[in-house]
Parts: sequence; C-alpha cells; structure tokens
Amino acid sequence: MLWARSASASDVRDIVDSVLCHNVADSVAPAAFATQPDSALLADSIAFSRKPWYKQLLENGFRINDPQVNYPRFPRFLLSLYNWGDKTFNSYDPEYVVGVGKNWKITTKSYNWMESYMMLFSLKKSDMLHISSNIYNDFGVHLSFMAVSVGYTAKLNDFMGGSKTKRENLNFNFTCSRIYANIDFSSTVGNTRITHFGDYKGPYLPYNYDDIEHKSLSGEAFYIFNFSKYSQAAAYCFSKYQLRSAGSWLLGFAFANQNMRFSFLRLPEAMKPYLPDLEDVYHYRYTDYDLCGGYAHNWVLKPRKWLINLTCYPAVGYRYSFKTSTDSKRHLLATSAHARFSAVYNHKALFVSLTGRIDGHMYFNSRYTFFNSMESLSLIMGARF
Repeated sequence: MLWARSASASDVRDIVDSVLCHNVADSVAPAAFATQPDSALLADSIAFSRKPWYKQLLENGFRINDPQVNYPRFPRFLLSLYNWGDKTFNSYDPEYVVGVGKNWKITTKSYNWMESYMMLFSLKKSDMLHISSNIYNDFGVHLSFMAVSVGYTAKLNDFMGGSKTKRENLNFNFTCSRIYANIDFSSTVGNTRITHFGDYKGPYLPYNYDDIEHKSLSGEAFYIFNFSKYSQAAAYCFSKYQLRSAGSWLLGFAFANQNMRFSFLRLPEAMKPYLPDLEDVYHYRYTDYDLCGGYAHNWVLKPRKWLINLTCYPAVGYRYSFKTSTDSKRHLLATSAHARFSAVYNHKALFVSLTGRIDGHMYFNSRYTFFNSMESLSLIMGARF
C-alpha cells in the first residue's frame, strides 16, 4: 500500500510518456473538444457541475484534484489531509523518480513459498537434521485504487489433486517515499519432508514428516534515508518509475512471534540412532524485538524499462522465550537475516515482475543451533489504468 500522488497526475503522465515512450493519446485527446462550439462546452460544464460529487469523480476517471469536482466540506477536508500527507511523505526528485500517472491497477500474482528448518548439534555434517516443506502454490487477482487494494487468492495445491494443505498466509504492506512497512502471518501443519538425518542413508529418506506445526506473526518498518532518489515502490508496488539508478541505507524496527512444535516420536526406529542427541519433542515459542538495518539499491537498465532491486538487512535484538519452550532460558539474544530481490519490466501501462524473498531466524544454546526460514518466489503481471 502506498500514497498515490494524484495532485499532478496529468503533468506526471506527460513527463513519463515522453521519458518511457508511452502512448501519446492523453496529449492529443483535448483536440476533440476544440472542435465543439463554446455553447456546447458551456452546456456540458453546467451539466457536469449539477451532478453529485461522486458521479463527477466517476466521469472524470477519479482525478481527485480536478478543480471542477464540487466536494462537500468533509470530503474536501479529507482531500486536503491526503494531499498534505502526499506532499510530506511521498515526494521525490523528478530526475530520479516519477509517478505513473494512473490511479487504478489490476494485478495477477503467482506466489510460491516454502519453509525450511535445520538443527546443528555440532559443526559436523553428520550431526545435522534438515526439514523442508513442500512448495505451496497460490494464485491471486487484485484490483487497486490508489492506497486501497482488494483481491482473492486461491490455493492451487488443493486444486491439483492430493489432500488439502493446512495453511494460511496473510500479508499487509505500506510504502511511501520515506517509510516501508509490512506485517506477515503464516500458519502451517505438516506437509514437510526430512531430507537429511545425520549419516543415515537408508530407504526412508526423504521421509514424509507431518508431526510439525508452525505459526508466525512478524512485521518490520524502515526509514529510507535517500528517500528523494530511491523508490521502494518502483520495485515492489509498481506505482512509481525509477528513472536513474539509486540506493539507500535503511534503519528500522522489527518483531517476530514464532510458535513451532516438532514431534519425532513416530520416526522409524532405524533412523533414531543416527542422531542420538535428538529429543522426542521440541517446542519453540518466542517473541523477538529487533533493531534492523541494511541497504537497498535500484539498478535502471537502458532503455529504462528494466529495473533490478536488491535489499538486504540483518536484525539483532532481544528474545523472550515462553515457559512452554523446550529451552529453559527466558531471555535470549535474537538474530535474523532478511533479503529481497525484484526484476521489473515496464511497457507502457503494462508491467511484469519476478520477486524473491527470504527471512531466516536463528536460535542457539549450548547443545545445538536451530535455524528456520521462509523462502518465496512470485511472478506478478499487471496493468495500470
């Protein structure tokens, strides 16, 4: 989600069309009115002014700052408040970043994600346990108007045969020139495989492992220092055009609530001796409060239709472990690492993007180190109008 700068939409459209070779229909459209008699133009104007303000917005294509729209007092106050926030928090250097000049956007998204878990009882590969989930495939369609988006996402795995997967996934994003924030929730049960179990090379690997439950709620908010020249929205929201390459340092706050339960009671007896330190049940339930910082960069490739983004940021902070956790310690050091990339191609009003993301969390004590992560890859196609 982001602030859409509509106050200068017509001007920005002309700038973007000349720079990015957009069509010139908008610049020649007014010629049709020049042929109409003045009396006809006046009649049209009077008829337009007599309509309710919301119908005026419908007719003019939701150009919210059109001076001909007769807003009542309260909607005009909201518009003034929006324009103030847009100017304060969503301004850019026009030599580096410009708006797309469109308020509407429709997108389709193929979202593919998985979870990974690893336990290291020592630095030897023979003392490693690795578990990975099957790949979850989701497909969604979204319609957006400025900062509001609605859509529907289907779980493709459930339509392609086999049993239904027990999982939920929810994401919220907010983006403006100075701030980027997101909140993510996920919940999964089973649907994993043990791919490495010490030195075990027997017939059970990869072992279908369903005795696992994982719930996660996490979020982060960053301040973008080089906000006038670097646009996160150009790479991930498709509401801006990055005209010249630029990057920015990031600094912010993050939190993560993890609740994971593993049971190895039903493992085949032939496997258990290969990891003798493995307990029957592990339960990790903790909340992290982190300070995170890193760097993000947009590379613009000629002829300015390609955009490549890479964002990396580690996080360090305080971890509170609940009483039900396997580890007896309540206060721990929290560490995590995060990375994202995006490759965007713009062609007039159309755009295509391939984006990836990885979020990893580490939990360690004197006996072992535990690492869990979520990885995703998305193909996004859409159009602005």
